[in-house]
Amino acid sequence: MSGKANVKFGEAVSVLAMMLIVMGVGVIGFGISPQIPVLLVIALVILWARFRHFSWSEIHKGITEGVNTGIVPIFIFILIGVLISVWIAAGIIPSLMVAGFHMLSVQWFVPSVFLVCALIGTSIGSAFTTISTVGIALFGMGTTMSLNPALVAGAIISGAIFGDKTSPLSDSTNLASAIADADLFKHIKNLMWSTIPSFLVSLILYAILGHGAASSDALGKVSTTVNVLTTHFTVTWWAALPIILMFVCAFMKIPAIGTLLINIAVAVAMIFIENPSTHVKPLVTMMETGFVSHTGNQAVDALLSRGGISSMMGTVSLIFMTLSLGGLLMRFDLIQIAMAPLVARLHRDGDLVTAGILAGIAVNLFVGEQYLSTILPGRAFKKPFNDHGLDNLALSRVLEDGGTVINYLVPWGVASSFAAGTLGVSTLAFLPFCFFSLLSPVFSILSGYTGIGLKKISQTA
Repeated sequence: MSGKANVKFGEAVSVLAMMLIVMGVGVIGFGISPQIPVLLVIALVILWARFRHFSWSEIHKGITEGVNTGIVPIFIFILIGVLISVWIAAGIIPSLMVAGFHMLSVQWFVPSVFLVCALIGTSIGSAFTTISTVGIALFGMGTTMSLNPALVAGAIISGAIFGDKTSPLSDSTNLASAIADADLFKHIKNLMWSTIPSFLVSLILYAILGHGAASSDALGKVSTTVNVLTTHFTVTWWAALPIILMFVCAFMKIPAIGTLLINIAVAVAMIFIENPSTHVKPLVTMMETGFVSHTGNQAVDALLSRGGISSMMGTVSLIFMTLSLGGLLMRFDLIQIAMAPLVARLHRDGDLVTAGILAGIAVNLFVGEQYLSTILPGRAFKKPFNDHGLDNLALSRVLEDGGTVINYLVPWGVASSFAAGTLGVSTLAFLPFCFFSLLSPVFSILSGYTGIGLKKISQTA
């Protein structure tokens, strides 16, 4: 790599700034989908690399190394697309909606959504699965009540993120602890210093904003929707079986791929039991292209016409491109070079924690990929944290609070694109209501400056 040793701080910052401008102008300024701006950024980085005499071999290695980390997540996204379509066809999501209408209070619906998604997310360890299953049902209930869709989406996403962040089954939680060389369960325990305050403040905000927000004719709309669902779908108590299976698989520590495959198989079996005349070809087509609702009720049809492998292809392409971009940035050390002078000038614990948080946010902004927002800052800050006497647990919490949770707030981020596509609410719309993601880095920084909950090597030695 003839150009690598000569890349200077100013040059690295210029390249990163160019990337941010292109993606920001494209996604926010022109309102276009993130795939093309990201592709343009990749092309510009490759052009810069060739100008700096990096070989095509090095460029290809960077792309390959980046994509390799995302093979399993890409397959999971494909399975989620199938799961959504068969859950609707089997009446699972309609049954959850009907049950929810009978159980949840209209006046306290939004904080209830936050709590339910937090509980389920913690149990199964996947924000994506929570959003795409129970989240869809809860979102449908909220829109039926004429609640602000962005507020409901924010509550769903915040609860799912909380669950993902605090579950020992979560890929992102395991990754953060592994990158920082911290014990997983000690890491989860230490997360509570920023997670619990963020959770409580979020719950209060959802209670304030959601209380009494339902329209005056909400009960009438709920009754109409329940009648439509019970007329056109199989609404039954045994629709709870796949939900129970998710908890069982989580208890047995079955990985996400196995859990999703089991759930898909059970849902397909339910479809044939409920409707023995079901033909294989239409069922397979539905799994590929998504379920299409024909109830005659415009709101219900818009909500329940979704899923399928093809619906995930936009997210899959974004994952592929952001991982490729991240691989190039890692290969050429652009982010590390840009951060080096900053890290060298940090002296207080609070400054170091803040810099780690901002680094995670920056990687999310530059790359838009959740895993890389943990990996890159983790590599850059491990030695500085230890040199300042901070334990690996302090670093692992920073990686979660600045990396994992922030990806849902970046319009071109993989997680935010998935959530926006699944719920049908744009990232910029639900961003102000995604309180848990907004508050987590704030409380983490406060911990850094106050020392409350900030683990030091002497405390864990």
